[in-house]
Amino acid sequence: MNATILCALALVLVLEGLGPMLFPSLWRRMISSITTLPDATLRRFGGALVVAGFVIYYMLRRTFA
Repeated sequence: MNATILCALALVLVLEGLGPMLFPSLWRRMISSITTLPDATLRRFGGALVVAGFVIYYMLRRTFA
């Protein structure tokens, strides 16, 4: 189980690093525009990402377990 979590974390780091590595100026503009969003919008977006992550994890767990 610990190896699975570490592999997932490694994949997240790879995916998160692709934006600034491949498109630094676009990534910088996106980050600056995110800072202007209201807190409620950021909370909804963050919540949606958490739910999506749990759903994907659940689906993969059922498929490969």
